[in-house]
Amino acid sequence: MSKVQTSLRLEEKTFTEAKEILSSLGMNFTEAVNIFVSMVVQEKGLPFAVKMYDYPAISYEEAKAKVEKSIKNITPTSGRVSKVFFEDLLTK
Repeated sequence: MSKVQTSLRLEEKTFTEAKEILSSLGMNFTEAVNIFVSMVVQEKGLPFAVKMYDYPAISYEEAKAKVEKSIKNITPTSGRVSKVFFEDLLTK
């Protein structure tokens, strides 16, 4: 099969990190791109889900504040024993 040459513009840091990861997997960047393109053809689309989430994104600070608030509200009698929780979850 004949080959074509193409070029890509990537962020240098991302490219360098990708090459290091791929090297540890025993392949080079060109081989990885060829695998990706072959998977696009096989799947007739991207070989992974591309989706938008219905819930709003929150910042790290907001998430941390919510977790801290939840932790402060824990009392010895609040919540459920995890064993019971999972038993109930698995029987439904």
